[in-house]
Amino acid sequence: MDPQQPELLRVCRIGRAQGLKGEVSVQLFTDEPEERFAPGSPLFTKGAADEYVVEGARTFKNRWYIKLEGVDDRNAAEALGGTVLYGEPWELEEDEFYPKDIVGLEARLKSDGRVLGNVVDMIEGAQWLLKIRLAEPVGDEKTALVPFVIDLVPDVDLEEGYLTIDPPGGLIPGI
Repeated sequence: MDPQQPELLRVCRIGRAQGLKGEVSVQLFTDEPEERFAPGSPLFTKGAADEYVVEGARTFKNRWYIKLEGVDDRNAAEALGGTVLYGEPWELEEDEFYPKDIVGLEARLKSDGRVLGNVVDMIEGAQWLLKIRLAEPVGDEKTALVPFVIDLVPDVDLEEGYLTIDPPGGLIPGI
């Protein structure tokens, strides 16, 4: 990782142009679009190659539309179609985490400290799920999905590189 490059988080993918004045629809990858799309907020392309500043944003029928400074007509908006925009990470509370911080952690069983495996992905949906590659697969079951909630994942220690899981019976194969 280049220390000169800022660490960025994926915010949105630009979709189609909306109207004639440079507005675009976006597919969200952030939980806080109101803050990410506040006027004056910077957004970057991959590797911070290009910087855009949000001029304005609005929602209509559960879709977000943004206007970026310097993108002033439909042609300029159409040229950005498919571009993924990133934002700088914010300071989080003690019990908050970015998915990138969780992936790679060792998953341990709360009851006895036994290693279950490693977190290989976080799947976003109605609720975040941890995808754990099992250290000891059971038959064809090589992974397990665990809801990322405090009752099931009571401890996360980023410094030590692990989290604990307190699963009910049957959630994890072999446990």
